[in-house]
Amino acid sequence: MPRWFIDERGTLRGGWKALGFLLPLASLGFLASLGLQAAGLRTGAWAGAGVGALASYLCVRLEGRTFGSLGFLPGRRWLLEFLAGTLGGILLILLMALMVKGLGGFHWERTPGVGIPQLLTAAAILLGVAFHEEIIARGYPFQRVVEGAGPWVGQLVFATLFALAHWGNPGMAGATRIWATLNIGLAAILLGFCYLRTRSLALPIGVHLGWNWAQGSLLGFGVSGTTDIKGAWTPVFHGRPEWLTGGAFGLEASLPCAIICGGAIVALWWWKGTAPEPSAGASTASGS
Repeated sequence: MPRWFIDERGTLRGGWKALGFLLPLASLGFLASLGLQAAGLRTGAWAGAGVGALASYLCVRLEGRTFGSLGFLPGRRWLLEFLAGTLGGILLILLMALMVKGLGGFHWERTPGVGIPQLLTAAAILLGVAFHEEIIARGYPFQRVVEGAGPWVGQLVFATLFALAHWGNPGMAGATRIWATLNIGLAAILLGFCYLRTRSLALPIGVHLGWNWAQGSLLGFGVSGTTDIKGAWTPVFHGRPEWLTGGAFGLEASLPCAIICGGAIVALWWWKGTAPEPSAGASTASGS
């Protein structure tokens, strides 16, 4: 086979493995959709998470690796990283919101009828969203591109794809599209570093969950243009520019998001991480 298909170890290059992942992902997604429709059920975040997990499992088993090698190793460390990531995601959103509020962008009003049960239900849904998106965007395809082409190629490719995947969201137009594309790309790099510094999906899943939950369910902002879940508080905007507040799209379309994300990326850049030693045949690049 030509060298651009096969690497120096005689195995298929990582980029082709990442593309190959789309075949079981699409096939299983189609079958799951048919099955759920036949049962009178709706597809949802957890269904997508299950499809992504099964597609990932099939791909790693074909390579003779375990599902845990993708960053799913249950135990105390995994749980602690997940909890730390969740708290970190909440903190990032709080910092953005407080920055916008301090600049006179909005004030909060308590939302009637939203309490602990609603917040927990939203957390369960958003955990499925985080699992689904991270197992695809920082899971098998991302990891194989990182192994084959290095961390920065993986980061830039998947940050671009992650941002473009949100272009169909409500409100993606004009200046909002520019700011949201930039910030969602930065968020993807941040989440990529969370994986690279730990070689586990616990931290990025936690950050993703905390980010979405705090932004929408707790503080009432749009989440990447979606507003399906009412927040415990509702922001009342003061007519400031949308590049400052993010407007209906959410904080991800604001300048403060770029500042906070940029600072978090720099912190992760300098952090040495807790990643175990790479296994034989894996890339030793850590993203620095």
